[in-house]
Amino acid sequence: MTAPTLADRRRLLQLACLSAATWCLPQSALSQLRSSTNPFTLGVASGSPTHESLVLWTRLHVPGFFGGLGSAPVAVRWELAQDEQFSRIVQSGVASASSELAHSVHVEVSGLAADRWYFYRFMAGDAVSPVGRTRTFPKPEALAARLRLGYASCQKWEDGYFSAWRHMRQENLDAVMFLGDYIYEYPAPNGKVRVPTGGWVLTLDDYRRRYALYKGDADLQAMHAACPWLMTWDDHEVQNDYAGSQAGFSSAFDPSSPADFLSRRAAAYQAYYEHMPIRAATLSTALGDLSHALQAGAEMRIHSRVSFGRLASLYLLDTRQHKDPQVCPRDGALGSAMVDPATCPAWQYPARSLLGQKQERWLRDELATPQARESGWNVLGQSSLFGQRDFKPGPGQTLWNDGWDGYAGARTRLTQALQQQAVPNPVLLGGDVHENWVGHVKFDYNDPASASVGVEFCGTSITSRSGGNAKTAQRLAENPHFIFADAQAKGYGVVEFTPSQLTTTLRVVDDVTRQDTRIDTLATFTVQSGRPVIERV
Repeated sequence: MTAPTLADRRRLLQLACLSAATWCLPQSALSQLRSSTNPFTLGVASGSPTHESLVLWTRLHVPGFFGGLGSAPVAVRWELAQDEQFSRIVQSGVASASSELAHSVHVEVSGLAADRWYFYRFMAGDAVSPVGRTRTFPKPEALAARLRLGYASCQKWEDGYFSAWRHMRQENLDAVMFLGDYIYEYPAPNGKVRVPTGGWVLTLDDYRRRYALYKGDADLQAMHAACPWLMTWDDHEVQNDYAGSQAGFSSAFDPSSPADFLSRRAAAYQAYYEHMPIRAATLSTALGDLSHALQAGAEMRIHSRVSFGRLASLYLLDTRQHKDPQVCPRDGALGSAMVDPATCPAWQYPARSLLGQKQERWLRDELATPQARESGWNVLGQSSLFGQRDFKPGPGQTLWNDGWDGYAGARTRLTQALQQQAVPNPVLLGGDVHENWVGHVKFDYNDPASASVGVEFCGTSITSRSGGNAKTAQRLAENPHFIFADAQAKGYGVVEFTPSQLTTTLRVVDDVTRQDTRIDTLATFTVQSGRPVIERV
């Protein structure tokens, strides 16, 4: 793989900005699709909502690499309407689907009414896409009465069917917060429920094909079309256990080379942009000079904050792109490991960061703003378990070095900011561990009497496997700041926020290996505003 040049990255940014603002393009500059094949096989999606804007997404894709669509940009018309019949069109235009961005379309629509549901669709040639439903959020100063937010992560193709998304469509959600591992980048071993096409995902073309496979799933498509999504990522969008610019875990069968990792990461980041309903601005960076960031290898601005009226501030955090490498890995290998902190001097280095120092400062500044202090709830969406989880019964500790436990100084800085700024009602949502963990966010996890500064709901996976419940009770006893855990069931969570309380419902499927699986409620919890105590209903 060849590292992207500065000219390559600038060209990519130009294309992204062009496709996001195509109202200024003369239609004569675009080619018209002439194909009897449906080009909307990957569905539609919306995301990055604010009180007056959002992103509409699709990607033209028909069988074959780029579907024989050619190298010229393709004209894609779009419409946004107040009704599903499109009799009251609010805005419309023509977008450019460029082969250099895999014929993806990211339309950034602004000037919309706040707190309003809309319908949208795309057209290319004679083909019309499925209809999507989306919404804007209430104005930051509005007294919103309710927010229903779904959260989910970790959808490994070979471990089961995406049936959980079909059930989530019935939840009447305002938005979905996806917390990482949208795809998995390695081939499936034998004995899986369904086998992904392709082998190891290493190049831009490989990542595009893997996203196309996942996005071809009907249940996932339908949930994308049901409401806007807020997106962050974890490691498998690139490589298992990668940390910043360092490659992750490589098995004996992995053909990748750590020396080529930045090129692979750049390809993965571009493919992520091409397939997610996110803004063109994510391809640039607010963490330093743009030219320097591009030369370093396609950095993306994932972290963000958006208000849902005065009811909630929603923060998306990036726990992969800027993190320091894991310390004390097994036998000097790259990636994650279980570690005894007493035998690892580097464990206590306070400067080590999971978010990166500049993202930490951004978050600290955001938490100090009037918007944060005036929000009823401050919701931090990120890709991992936040609270300390000791795997060793009795004296001593065994902790995982890849999540927040491996970055204790950074975690303390965040809990200090929450406490010092008196941030109202912090709620941390996480994923990655393929298990449900519910607990209290502590100022000091090694002090049982330490104050609770917030609450945490770390969700299970959509499909990805976990180890089962044989040791769950033992681990809960060892980590009393958690009040509930389940290491078996798969599904998602729904959090309903009102001015007076939140209610979190853990929804799980009966059998992830069956497409017709049922859904059930595993547990329900409430938290009263102003009191960081979780109560099980």
